[in-house]
Amino acid sequence: MTFQNPFGQPLLTFPELDKSPLSIRAKALVFIDPRSQQLREDLERLAPLPLPVLIRGETGSGKELLARQIHRTSDRSGLFVSVNCAAISATYADAELFGYSAGSQGGTASSRAGWFGSANGGTLYLDEIADLPLTIQGKLLAALENREVTRVGAQKPQPVDVRLVAATSIDLARVVKAGRFNERLYQYLREGALELPPLRERPGDILALAEYFVGIYSVRLQRPVPLVSEAAQQLLEAHPWTGNTRELENVIHFALLVNDGEEILPQDLDLPSAAR
Repeated sequence: MTFQNPFGQPLLTFPELDKSPLSIRAKALVFIDPRSQQLREDLERLAPLPLPVLIRGETGSGKELLARQIHRTSDRSGLFVSVNCAAISATYADAELFGYSAGSQGGTASSRAGWFGSANGGTLYLDEIADLPLTIQGKLLAALENREVTRVGAQKPQPVDVRLVAATSIDLARVVKAGRFNERLYQYLREGALELPPLRERPGDILALAEYFVGIYSVRLQRPVPLVSEAAQQLLEAHPWTGNTRELENVIHFALLVNDGEEILPQDLDLPSAAR
């Protein structure tokens, strides 16, 4: 899909929209800044290797985007399975991750493969892995090293072929020192490490991402693609983007909702320094 460029530069071509609930920002790798281009090179080097990957970056910076790109450019033929570790209950973590056999969970008549089973042959993405219950971290490491899982209620382990990509917004080394994260698991994850800089440290990406979001949301809202005024561009480039790519996406979405004209102006941007 090709969009009219709202900045008057050569057109960029983006992948077709799909109907997945995934945020728009995780559907295209828009890397223009030199730091981003170096990160892309590191990613392409790691992707085909049989290594786990640990992605560290601030909230909203696009860690899942990198994880999906690793999966797409690897030789993994299975599914990409995304799990938010903060949403995993300590009580049911075993069953959610490794699955359960029929009759083991309150007399259920069916079994469940769990996240590992669903990602067999593919990639298991664990977002905010530091939030995974400590009691489960050792079992996770054993499953990865032994390449097998034992479902809750089962007598025998089942082989699995899963590549792990984990993400965190905090310094895991400090969490290890505090006794809240398994040190061996941490060392295992560090075999392949990627640092995703915050958007404010990748200024060359700001207008490129804004262009992408303007085009995508214009299509979704079934409206012509507006131009972004020079003053609005300057405001976008000057903003600190503490909320990273997610904040930029929300700002552009808001601007397209409040302005249906041919040009986005500073006052259309929901930013503290915007002219009112």
